[in-house]
Amino acid sequence: MSEARSSDALSTVEEHLGRVLAHLEPLADYPQPLMDALGLSAAEDVVSPIALPSFDNSAMDGYAVRQEDVAGASDDTPVHLPVVGEIGAGQGGLMALSPGTAAKIMTGAPLPAGADAVVPYEWTDRGVAQVRIVAAPSVGQHVRRAGEDVAAGDLLVEHGTVLGPRHLGLLASVGRTTVRSRPRPRVVILSTGSELREPGQPLGRDTIYDGNSWLLAASARAAGAIAYRVGIVPDEPRAFLDALSDQLVRADLVVTSGGVSQGDFDVVKEALRPLGTVWFGGVAMQPGKPQGFGTVGEDRVPIFTLPGNPVSSYISFETFVLPAIRKLMGRTPLARPSTRARLTHAISSPPGRRQFVRASYEVDSGGPFVSPVGGHGSHLIGDLANANALVVVPEDVTSVPAGEQVRVLLLDEEF
Repeated sequence: MSEARSSDALSTVEEHLGRVLAHLEPLADYPQPLMDALGLSAAEDVVSPIALPSFDNSAMDGYAVRQEDVAGASDDTPVHLPVVGEIGAGQGGLMALSPGTAAKIMTGAPLPAGADAVVPYEWTDRGVAQVRIVAAPSVGQHVRRAGEDVAAGDLLVEHGTVLGPRHLGLLASVGRTTVRSRPRPRVVILSTGSELREPGQPLGRDTIYDGNSWLLAASARAAGAIAYRVGIVPDEPRAFLDALSDQLVRADLVVTSGGVSQGDFDVVKEALRPLGTVWFGGVAMQPGKPQGFGTVGEDRVPIFTLPGNPVSSYISFETFVLPAIRKLMGRTPLARPSTRARLTHAISSPPGRRQFVRASYEVDSGGPFVSPVGGHGSHLIGDLANANALVVVPEDVTSVPAGEQVRVLLLDEEF
């Protein structure tokens, strides 16, 4: 953004989100150690360099045999074979098996050439020099064939796959130590307000504890980012700019809360407006109308300036910051998917604003339903904590009766 500007006309939610996403590109990918890549998006197609298993091996503890040598084995007509060796996992000393012999073999040990089946211990007397076999396996029984799980050249992980524990286990199993992925964005969170105090400090009659920075830092971490929660910044433009400057070196995104409305002590607007790189204005939503977005510093680090009321701040994060973090990480979809549910109680909504109503989502035998939680106040963080969903009421709807199907965002669902 080349110049700061404010607007009296309200932007739509889509317009502001488009403003944000247009100024962001995914972070550059690079090879990351497997454990560091957990939860990140693969930035390459990973093809297996080897087969799994890489050699024929035993699926049981028992005896490697030629099936034709034991085909008639039964309790009444047991087969006796000399035991010519023992093969443990990682011990491939016996390379070939002669006709009419057996070799003791452990699970995972390589099958010697000439053997085509394994007799489990349970079908034998577990002999050492000679083994008595009372049942016959079929050809290939209890044998893991080379490549039966993964063939060399198979596609293991597709570009864009979010890497979970099972993917990492598979990559390690084919010898990979790294995988190209986009890193976790580093998100710096600043709370502004001379009235704020850190939890654990004593309160005065006109001070409150800072919950916003914890709420936003936890939300950023839950989104997959690395969150840096900075100490409280007083309502002084110079103090704010100094704190911001100190943090830019470790920030891929900056998120502030408070100081963006129309008051006399809106320090964020006062400090950033002269830079000419941050937009401030209203968005047609409730809560969360006052918003700001732009870039700061020589590296043009994106900055979100969110409103200070906790519910407004959280819903602003969900609506704008969460998609930004996911774009930086190369994750799709960018925005939280929605579902539908039956509304249990009627709700009203202001005209021309998209309202996000805190709610409780449940599913019973009659299907999913959603119940509003608490009041409309954007300061009611207790109600926010008791909600697990948001009902989204469109801008052109002023009331929704009980029993109607509504659009719902599920806040605790992974996507």
